[in-house]
Amino acid sequence: MAPRVIFDSVWKRFRRGERHDSLRDLIPAMIGRYLKPRREDDRDFWALRDVSFEVEPGRALGIVGHNGAGKSTILKLLTRIMRPTRGRSVLQGRVGALIEVAAGFHPDLTGRENVFLQGAIMGMRRAEILRRFDEIVSFAGVEQFIDTPAKRYSSGMQARLGFSIAAHLDPDVLLVDEVLAVGDMAFQERCRTRMAGFRDRGIALVFVSHNLHAIGQLCDQVLLLDHGVPVRLGAPGAVLAEYCGGTSHTAEEEDVVIEASLKAPRGANARAIDEIHPGDTLELEVSVEFRVDVKRVTVGVVVWDLTRQLYVYGASSDSVGIPAIRAARGDCRSFVFTLETHLTRGLYAIEVNVADPDRDRFLGLVRGIRHFEVVERVSYDGIANLYLTGREIAGPGVREKLCAGAQK
Repeated sequence: MAPRVIFDSVWKRFRRGERHDSLRDLIPAMIGRYLKPRREDDRDFWALRDVSFEVEPGRALGIVGHNGAGKSTILKLLTRIMRPTRGRSVLQGRVGALIEVAAGFHPDLTGRENVFLQGAIMGMRRAEILRRFDEIVSFAGVEQFIDTPAKRYSSGMQARLGFSIAAHLDPDVLLVDEVLAVGDMAFQERCRTRMAGFRDRGIALVFVSHNLHAIGQLCDQVLLLDHGVPVRLGAPGAVLAEYCGGTSHTAEEEDVVIEASLKAPRGANARAIDEIHPGDTLELEVSVEFRVDVKRVTVGVVVWDLTRQLYVYGASSDSVGIPAIRAARGDCRSFVFTLETHLTRGLYAIEVNVADPDRDRFLGLVRGIRHFEVVERVSYDGIANLYLTGREIAGPGVREKLCAGAQK
């Protein structure tokens, strides 16, 4: 299947401090660029360096990275706001962009008038807007205020209406930038469902976000950028683990060296990412080398939800039947912990620490030392798996009884 999005060996260069305040300065500068060979100097800044990816119909690519990584630059190149310095950026078919969703609103026009204005900006025909108008307004939840000037809207209302207009396009390619930061939790869930529907209908999706949970749910592959350089392109679990995960080494100045291995339910050594199912049992083997004498310490195990950035669980060795640890400098002690993973879908990281409870301090702590991914198709959100089941009940008098109870 031919890809809808092709980003082929793209480089993008900017020049720091380059400004032209008049035609007198701009024209000689432009002539000089064509007549003189282009040479790099210390004012050149590469926002992207040799970035490549493709997105086929019905597939979704997530792009993650810290601020300044080059994510927005990719979207600007894809929307042809800018051109690449090297390489090529190609989009096939009608393109919809959910970027700065309320940027086209006029404050003195009503919400109704802005729907037609914004829709026209996005390439929708008037007949198409008329046909979908009620659905657009209902999705945004602004029915009561649709004939109120947009300047009376809150920023959230404007963003919801802007997203709703863009979400009712019929594109072949959809470019999305941080739209899940708008609205309340219920509206964000509608946004996720809408974008998943786009993907399921065969639309190619490129999604830039700091919401890693949404990235993990929506995307088939993820691109990790670091200062414009592609670090990794692959399955969401592995890439998000690399983005969020810590180091498996203890800092030199710490008092202990911590190492850990994770065994899958089948007993085989787990990879850096191991796919498991809710309720599976994992074994965590921890080795601690002591660089100082200790009289009484504990080993702690903490589980983090990486995509939601939440603390999920924490316990220490003394609470699971292992006596307080006494060791001399140079000793190496090993422990095994068993975890029952009653968790919902998502990417999780294990932190291991060695603590001195008497002095209320850590001798060593390693974040993201191991990762695992929980795979299931029942829940749509949350952390704890409550193993929901259901069935429809029917029979004489059942419906009447339930309805009568609801009316009381």
